[in-house]
Formats: sequence, structure tokens, C-alpha cells
Amino acid sequence: MGRNSSPPRQEDNSKNNTINNNDQGLYSIRDRFILKRNSGHTWGRTKQSSLLDRHLVRSRHRFNRKGLLLCPFRGIYLFYFVVIFSVSAFAVASMVMQGSITRMVFRQGGERGWRRSTREGIRFGGSLKFSPVGISRRLAQGGGLDRVRSTDRIGIRGPRLALILGNMKEDPESLMLVTMVNSLQRLGYVFKIYALEHGKAHSIWEESISKKISFLGPAEFGHVDWSLFEGVVACSLGAKEAISSLMQEPFDATPLIWIIQEDTLAKRLPVYEKMGLKHLVYNWKSAFTRANVIVFPDFMLVMLYSLLDTGNFDVIPGSPVDVWGAESYSMTHAKPQLREDNGFSMDDMVVVVVGSSLFYDELSWDYAFAMRTIAPLLMRYARANNAEGSFKFIFLSGNSTDGDNDALQQVASRLRLTQGSVRHFGFDGDANGVLLMADIVLYGSSQEEQGFPPLIIRAMAFGIPVITPDFPILKKYVVDGVDVVFFQKHQPGDLLRVFALFISNGRVSSFAQTVASSGRLLSKNILASECITGYASLLENLLNFPSDVLLPASVSELLQGSWEWNLFRKEMEHGNVNVSGDFNVVYLLEEEFTKHVTGMPKKGNKIQNQDILTEQDLNTMAEIENFENYERLGNEEVNERMERIPGVWTKIYRNARKSDKLKVEENGRNEGELERTGQSVCIYEIYSGAGAWPFLHHGSMYRGLSLSRRAMRLRSDDVDAVGRLPILNVSYYRDLLCEVGGMFSIANKVETVHKRPWIGFQSWRAAGRKVSLSTQAEKVIEEKLQESQGDVMYFWACLEVEGGGAVTTDAPTFWSMCDMLNGGHCRYTDISSYCELLSPLFVLPRRMFLGYRFKPGMIEVQHPESKHGPRSGSVVYLSASKICLNACRTAFENAFRKMYALPSDMEALPSMPNDEGHWSALHSWVMPTTSFLEFVMFSRMFVDSLHGLHINSSVCLLGSSDLEKKHCYCRVLELLINVWAYHTGRRMFYIEPHSGLLEEQHPVVQRKAFMWAKYFNFTLLKGMDEDLAEASEDDDRPMKTWLWPLTGEVDWQGIHEMEREYKYRLKMVKKRRNKEKKLEKLRNGYKGKPLGL
Repeated sequence: MGRNSSPPRQEDNSKNNTINNNDQGLYSIRDRFILKRNSGHTWGRTKQSSLLDRHLVRSRHRFNRKGLLLCPFRGIYLFYFVVIFSVSAFAVASMVMQGSITRMVFRQGGERGWRRSTREGIRFGGSLKFSPVGISRRLAQGGGLDRVRSTDRIGIRGPRLALILGNMKEDPESLMLVTMVNSLQRLGYVFKIYALEHGKAHSIWEESISKKISFLGPAEFGHVDWSLFEGVVACSLGAKEAISSLMQEPFDATPLIWIIQEDTLAKRLPVYEKMGLKHLVYNWKSAFTRANVIVFPDFMLVMLYSLLDTGNFDVIPGSPVDVWGAESYSMTHAKPQLREDNGFSMDDMVVVVVGSSLFYDELSWDYAFAMRTIAPLLMRYARANNAEGSFKFIFLSGNSTDGDNDALQQVASRLRLTQGSVRHFGFDGDANGVLLMADIVLYGSSQEEQGFPPLIIRAMAFGIPVITPDFPILKKYVVDGVDVVFFQKHQPGDLLRVFALFISNGRVSSFAQTVASSGRLLSKNILASECITGYASLLENLLNFPSDVLLPASVSELLQGSWEWNLFRKEMEHGNVNVSGDFNVVYLLEEEFTKHVTGMPKKGNKIQNQDILTEQDLNTMAEIENFENYERLGNEEVNERMERIPGVWTKIYRNARKSDKLKVEENGRNEGELERTGQSVCIYEIYSGAGAWPFLHHGSMYRGLSLSRRAMRLRSDDVDAVGRLPILNVSYYRDLLCEVGGMFSIANKVETVHKRPWIGFQSWRAAGRKVSLSTQAEKVIEEKLQESQGDVMYFWACLEVEGGGAVTTDAPTFWSMCDMLNGGHCRYTDISSYCELLSPLFVLPRRMFLGYRFKPGMIEVQHPESKHGPRSGSVVYLSASKICLNACRTAFENAFRKMYALPSDMEALPSMPNDEGHWSALHSWVMPTTSFLEFVMFSRMFVDSLHGLHINSSVCLLGSSDLEKKHCYCRVLELLINVWAYHTGRRMFYIEPHSGLLEEQHPVVQRKAFMWAKYFNFTLLKGMDEDLAEASEDDDRPMKTWLWPLTGEVDWQGIHEMEREYKYRLKMVKKRRNKEKKLEKLRNGYKGKPLGL
């Protein structure tokens, strides 16, 4: 029963989730008790004084002449004195029991110690409360997707989640995960299963969740493209190594949920602190920090792991581990045999008293309170000559020691209880056996726990009737008198009344049996519904749902209220249970750190200080340096006095030039450049983080292009995009431009980095999506490039619809797919809000809509001064109060209109065919270098126009999620190459990336009638580019933050003329100065100094 382990020492950190204050932290409720102890006495003083007082009371018994006690009380006063004396004796006995249990539970020390600040916050009857902070609080208070569901999203696939399994054992953890994943799949989530080890539950996962399960080893951790998923769910401590790959860019932004159900690491944390393994603790804390949320199944584990808490802890109650353990134990053990082994008979009425799972060093108030509460029960049913039968009371707590049971027997004798009627068993023994052989289980804790106590669930699963205080958390899940029986806390009299209902002629009453049967049925699936809905709500509040993703169904539609017991029934019938958890990663990592950190002191605990520099060593080094400097200066003076022959000037000049040439070749022609010698093409692979390194290719055809200087590969000739284009050093623009920013950096003075006739690009994501070029496809491209004539574009990553969920049954067109990827949706709103919704995208003389034309059930909204009827992308149809926004084509149309300064009544959205051909995606293509420069020239002007539309808007309408809004222009620019290549008349060939099969797309002959050649003419684009360059040179900025000059070269004919004129002026100035010098020499008779004598 690992969850009953004591928590580690907790740091007194305000950032932790364990809050110690009067409102929601550790607060005392001792004033609620009728019998209060003197708060000024310490524990040790109370214990000693109570023993001394009892001795004096016994020694002062004297009789007077009349045979009466030496007491001044008579009559009714004598009666009051006897009552007060009895109560005092009971209090003394309770304190003795309290001290016994304190020593009994917390004699372990070390591994179960807590910080004194936490210990001092708990008092008699106090409680410890977990309050989420940081991201946990925000997730708990999040509103989910209710606001987003007011829009009809044009999604094409379900949200994808990666599930990392530590093992595939048939255990309660797998049962919980299978149930949760099945329920989430019904809501619309799509799971990809990754497993670290093979196990018996492999067939269950394949049949119920996923037909294909991928196994990850140390070599595969870095080769998974986690950006494919909306989130990652790790399910054990063993997943730590896989999580390390999620700590690097670009995967560090992927939401991560880490579910921890084992306490293996928590038990070792105090040991690490004691051994001084701070680096090991920091290593685990770094992994815990990477997770957006760390989820525990109960509040006890939160306390155990509090040392690693960074504000991302959360609790989703619910686990079948207690029911699984109880049923598995019942199949292999019988109550009669257990009672015989432990010295009980079947005629005994065994009552097991349990308490809270939280125990505190030197402060075991919980079981002291239990003794105080059930004292009247003990005196009534455990006294000698009890007519109602033989009652045995068992206290289940702490660990078992020889002195603990003796202390209980001593208390029993002082209370005049029957010998052996009170016994103690620890959790280090057979706790399941203690619960199974019980007739009644009494929960005597004084702490109002936040979660349902696991010991009560296990007792109910054994079919034992349970009596508990009327705590709110218990009332939430069980019914009084049906599943359990409540008694009013702090009311021993009410406990006697309730206990009597369970007893009938010395046996368990029929009422108690009915309660036990109902409780056992309820315990089988208790907390299952709350667990499933808890994870569904967590995903809604945590994940980012891109524009092309269908939103999951509402949590209220979940009908699952039970665990998937039918899938694990065979394992249960065989009585196999494994709840030990995954120990390998914890102990292997501990062994590795121990070997490096504490390996030397083990042999003699003596640290070798021979390599440490002393003051004498430093002085010696200083003397050596001074002597070397003195010798160097002396040699220089001697060399200056010596006569040297300089040699022939032409030879010296030739040697200097040869040295410079060798230096340039040494620096410029590195290994990568030499490999690419003779290649007709170079494909630049764009990446932005160290996590993308495993997806990059190594070969003569490829070269890396890093968007971040920190993420550049070591010992490689990757191009530094930031160094070539300084605007990429600003994270805001780097996030807006994405891979296109890398293309702009290559085009900026391209002759300095690329000198080949063909150029290509490929995003690192192509390898992650398994669409990068194979060896066969690379050979096909090389052959075709040798044969190709004219402007041709080859691409191998195509734009595809990855799932169902399209709005219509027709095949999606180019523009409809662009809308799906860029925030296209339908929103229920009033017509008057339409202008406010779209105004950031329009640059018109008057931002208002002049007319509405009614169609059957529809309203057609037209732009002002429109005389040509509906235009693609500029007309929005409203059904009642429903507005459908085509964000991509609207943004493209208005950017195109602004770029070419087109009037408002002219069509501005280039037409794209509705055929079944492929379109390029992921920036994976090859074209001639001259064509690439022309495309970059067009792209820079388009990006500048698009940015001008959004510069005054605080919201990006091209994205739905926060991540999409951060990379606002990326998906539009990813598809821009298709519009440019189609309308410039480039031949477009699709290469199947695996087989290398070549197929032409959208033949030029078929699209001539639809091409907008006049807008994509090179002469027109070159003239527009020169106009922008001239405006930049004259500092004639169209807006305050002008993006175009920052994205590449500013080049036009006037600049070249100005440079030639500037050089000519310098030449003439130099010529004039030389002429003046000659005239000066002639006038003054200037003679030069002789070169030698």
C-alpha cells in the first residue's frame, strides 16, 4: 500500500501548492472539542506530569474515623466530584494512548520527516489542505471550450494526443488509463500510443484503443515529431527519458500532462537530501517543471512529492487500485484462516479502527482523537463480562513494533478492558488481511480530507460495513444508511447509537450486512465518473485547438461511469495484481548520480586535494610568466638592432597574396562545401531548435538553415539565418514569418551563400511527417534537373485533408483548405457586429456595407460601390444571425488589393482550379535559383501588404488558438508558393517522396485561360520592387513600422547610379589632390628624402 507512505520533508516555499494559513492551509480546530488541553504545555511535560499525577492520586488514599475518604464533599457535591474525577481519568488515559501512538507511528524518523514549519501548523483535530496555484489554479478555474463552441468550426480532423505508457502490464493503472482513453475517444480525441516496454496488456490496448502501437527506446526518443499532436500525456515515472526530448525547441511549446500514480520516487527524495544528491533532485525537478500539469490520483501523493512542486501540481481523484487490490486479495485469502493466524476466533466481533493516511512527525493527533472518540465504545463493549459478546478492537496505523502493542495493552488495563481486546497492526504488515478479517470498520480520523479516503474504499470493496464521521467529502459520494453509516463528529454518544445498529446478539446485524453489500457494489466504480470528467475538463482548458481541428464534444455528454472491468476480468480471476510501479528509471538514475557524486568518499571518505591550486602555486606561475615576458622583450630589442635583407618586393607581395588566398580557402571551403562541389542543387533544411536535429539529413544535397543562433548544430556548416537577416533576431517577426524568414535570409545577397543553378527548401517537419525525400526520390530529382529546360518547380510534400469532418460532401478546394487552416469558422452573432469582426482586414475608403440582398433563407452582404455582384471571398452569407468567415481568402484578397492598389470594385482574389491535383506544402520544393529570387521578390511585397492590414489590429484573425495567433502569417505563406507558381506559368511536378514517381500537376495548357499573368509579370514586379526601394532610400515610409526594407536587399537602378556617381566623385577628388601635390612640389622645390646613404 504505497499510497500510505509518509510524505517527504516539505520546503517552506510560497510557490508550493501546500499552503499554510488560516483560510486554506494548515489550521487548527482544537477549540471545537469539549475537553481541551492546556495549550501552554509541551508534549514531553504533559506526558511526564500525567504519569506523576496518577501515582500521587493512588498514594493519597486515606480513611477517616468514619471510614470515609479525606474529602470535604458531601451529598450532591460528592456526586459532582466523582463525575469530574472520571472525566479527568479518561483524559489522562487518552493522553497516555496518544503518547503511545505517537511513539508507535513516528519512531521511523528519517525518511518520513516533515519540515518543522508544517508540523507546527497542525494541531489537535487540524487538517491539511491542498490548494492549487499557478497554472493548476488557472486550469481549475478555466471555462473550457464553451465560448469557442459558439462558433461552427470548419474542422477536418479530431484533436490528436500522444500517450506514452511506461509499461503495458495488466494492473490498476492500465485499467484506469484504458477507461479514460476510451471515454476521451468518444468525445472525438484521436490517440497515438507509444510504449516503453512490452507487456501482457498489449492486446487490450490494440483491441480497444489503437491497432498500431509504437515502442520507444533510447534511440527513438528524439525521432518523434511531437508537434503533430495537440498534447502529450505521459503515464508513469518511466516516461522521464521520453520527456527529455520534449524539453528542447521546437517541442517545448507542446502541452504535456504527466500522470504519476506511484510513490517510488517520493520515498527516495528524503534519502537524496540526506545523501547530498542535490543534482539528482534538481534533475527530477527540471523534468517536473517541463510538464504543464502533473496529475496525481489522490491528495496524499501531492504531499509526498511536494519537494518537486513548482506550481503545476493537480489532483484528479479516482483510481481502481483499492478495489483491484481488495478483490485480488479476496480470491487468495479467507477470513477464517486469517483470524486463526492472528489469534482471533470466528466468534469474536472484530472492529478495525483506521484513520487518515497523513501522519506527521511527533504529532499523531489523529489516532489520539480516535481513542478519545471511541473511549465510551471501548468501555461499553470491551469490558470484562460483556453480555453482548467478545469484542476485539484493532488499531491499523503506522508500522509494527514490539512496544506498540504493549502500550495499547497498558491503556486497556487502565480502562479495565479485557486482556487482548485492543491490539495494534501496522501497514508494514498484512493490512489487507486486517481489513478482510474485520466485522466492522470504524473511520476515526479527525481530519477532513479533500479526497475520499482510500482505506474506506478498500474496506467497502472487502464487503465490510463502515462507520464514518459525517464529513462533506464522504456525503458527496455515499448515502447515509445505505452505503455507510455516518455519526456526528465530536459526538461519542452518537457513535454509540450508530454502532448499536450494527450489532445484534453479539453478531453483525442484518442492517449492517445490507450496508456492506451496498457499499461493496458502490465501491467498484466509485470516483470513476469524476476521474474521466476531470481529465476531459483538463484537456479542454490546457490544449490549443488549431483551426483545422474539430472541437471535442462537451464533457456533459460523457456517459461513462464505471471502469472497464470486462477487459481485465481474466487477470482479476487469476488473482494477479501488480501495483508496485516502475522502479527502474528511479533507481537507475540514482545509481548513475551516486556513482559520479559519491563514488570517491565510499573508500575512505577522504577527498583528494592534490589538484587544487595553492597560493604558492599561483605565485610560481606569476614568476614564470614575468620571466617569459622579460625574455620576449629582450629578443625583440636585439632583433631590431640587427641588419636584415628585406628581399625583392614582388616576391614579398606574391607570398602575401598566396597566404591570404590559402586562408580564405581554408575558412570558406569546409567539409560540407567540398561535399557539395559539382552538385547542381542544394536543398536548405529549415529548423528552429535542437529538437529538430534528428530530422535533418546529412548528405551532399542538403544544408541546414537555422532560424536561431542558439539552436545551430555543432561541427556543421549550417547557414545562420539571423546573421544574414537581422530582423529574425526579433522573436516577434521570427514567429510571424516562420520558414519564409529563412528563405528571405538566403535570398539576401544570395551570391555569397548559394552559387548553384537550382535551389530547394525543406522544412524539418517533412521528415517528422514521413514525407521527406527517399534515396530513390533524390536520384530521380538529380536526373530530372540535368534534363529540365525552362522554369519548373518540383515538390514532394502536398497539401492534404487528414480526416473527415468537412462541412460539405464535395472535395475541398484550394481556397477552402486554406480557410480551414487559417481560422475559417461560422459565428452566431448579430449583423451589426459584422463590420467590427472584419474591419481589420479591409482597407477601403469607407468601412461600411451599403446594401443587403435577401435570398431564400440567406442574406448577401456586398462591399460598397460593388457593381459586379458577388466576388469570391468578399461576399459573406448570413443565415439568420450566423456569419461564416473565410479568413484566408479574405486576408489574401485584401493583401493583394493593397499590394497592387486595385480599386474596390475589381476582383482581387486570384482564381485557383477546383481539380483534383496536388498542391505544395511544408516548403518542400526545388526550382531554378533565378525563379526563387523572383518568388522572394513577390513574397516580400505580399508579406508587407499583409502585415500592413494587421498592424493596427491586436487580434490575428488567421488563427483560432493562441499558438496559431503567435504564428499568424505562417500557414498563409506556406501556400503562397502555389498561387505564385500557378499564375506565373511555372510547370509544377509532384514527386512521390518514397517511390520517386513523377506526375505533372495543373498543366499550363489547361490553366492559361485562368492565369492572372499581368499581375505576376516579372517586369511589373521588378518595377514595384524598385519603387519600394526608392521610397526606402528617400525615407518615404508608408507606415511607421514598415516591414519590407527589413526582409531583404533594397535594390534599384537609382542606387547603382548613385554608387557609380559616388565612386566617380571620389576618383575626381583623388585626382585633384594629386594634381595639387605636384603643383606644390614644383613651386616649393620639394625634394624627397633619400632612401639610403
